[in-house]
Amino acid sequence: MKRQILIASISVIALTICTAIFADEHALRVPKGLAFSEFHGFENWSVIAISQNNGKIAAILGNPVIMAAYRSGIPGNGKPFPSGSKMAKIHWTPKTQQLEPGNRRAGSPA
Repeated sequence: MKRQILIASISVIALTICTAIFADEHALRVPKGLAFSEFHGFENWSVIAISQNNGKIAAILGNPVIMAAYRSGIPGNGKPFPSGSKMAKIHWTPKTQQLEPGNRRAGSPA
């Protein structure tokens, strides 16, 4: 139970940080790839997973369509993901806080 509360708390914090950093997400674009405007409303998507790798913090977000698919047993039940399923993975370079050096927060997008 404590682990679930911790994971939920971390998810809410990650989503809050994501929303604060990408206030103007329509101007962002993956090099040679998609624009954030194609993922309109991602700020309200559920957090699927968070991770830290090679010094970067990452959050994988899923829209309501893909979250419903996960709850129904996809992909483990062998069915394909439904049309409209979207995920986004957002990376940040962590920064150490000035007033609390032991705590790190998401910094600039990576």
